[in-house]
Amino acid sequence: MENDLQPNAEQRNFWDQLAGPKWVRLGDGMDRLLAPILETVLDVANLKQGDRVLDIGCGGGTSTLAAAHSVGPDGHAMGADISETLLRLARDRAQAADVSNAAFQLCDAETHEFETNSFDAMISRFGVMFFGDPAAAFANMATGLRPGARITFAAWGQIPNNPYFTLPAAVARKHFGAAPPKTDPDDPGPFAFRDPARVLGILNDAGLSNAQVDVREIALTPPDGVAGLGALCAEIGPVERAFQHFDASQADRKAVNAAVVEAFSVFEKDGVLQVPAEINIVTATVS
Repeated sequence: MENDLQPNAEQRNFWDQLAGPKWVRLGDGMDRLLAPILETVLDVANLKQGDRVLDIGCGGGTSTLAAAHSVGPDGHAMGADISETLLRLARDRAQAADVSNAAFQLCDAETHEFETNSFDAMISRFGVMFFGDPAAAFANMATGLRPGARITFAAWGQIPNNPYFTLPAAVARKHFGAAPPKTDPDDPGPFAFRDPARVLGILNDAGLSNAQVDVREIALTPPDGVAGLGALCAEIGPVERAFQHFDASQADRKAVNAAVVEAFSVFEKDGVLQVPAEINIVTATVS
């Protein structure tokens, strides 16, 4: 198992030791925020009763449990993730919900030896943008899918069209007078699949067929209004990174949080907060 997790060891450490505990603590709120994305993935995937589904980057298991419900008692959903921290949450959720047709696998999907032709479909809600060699990862995952199986996943679209990231980053930059060092958005990370042409090239290099990218505008549904969204941003995303980089004081945190809440309030109407997002809904089939 140790060798199976080596190619993306940095991602494993990040999701297991750094981000994982936060996502466990804030998982319910993040699930509510991203609920429209998962709903869209499942709608496009069109899972059938009795299907066997592979869920890549399943995290805390919400998407896997939803897939298990979609395929019914004769079907099965397997959630795969590189983080044992998140998989513990996923297993606890499955047990609490008494879901018997779901299971979870600790693995790096870029190298894991999936049982050949064992899945009818693959899905992912923001779980496939973190591989060091994404073409190799998709080619490897495809070995576990039967010929004709459909792949459906969601990835963040172009950065300027996603204020969930850009507004908090701008607020933090204005407050601190600078921003943390930039990273290459093409590196493994949330925006690695923002460019449809790049995504199509990766899937074609992986040997997949009928690859398509449907760029959609989907509103995120933050829990607890702008105050709840401000609290999430303080712990996950560019504001949290700025707090860490600049060793923010409590006064800094309070001021930035207030400014983030004010910035997002433009998306609140009649007491309902909907944050616009550009999402790439990607499909392909296994030859």
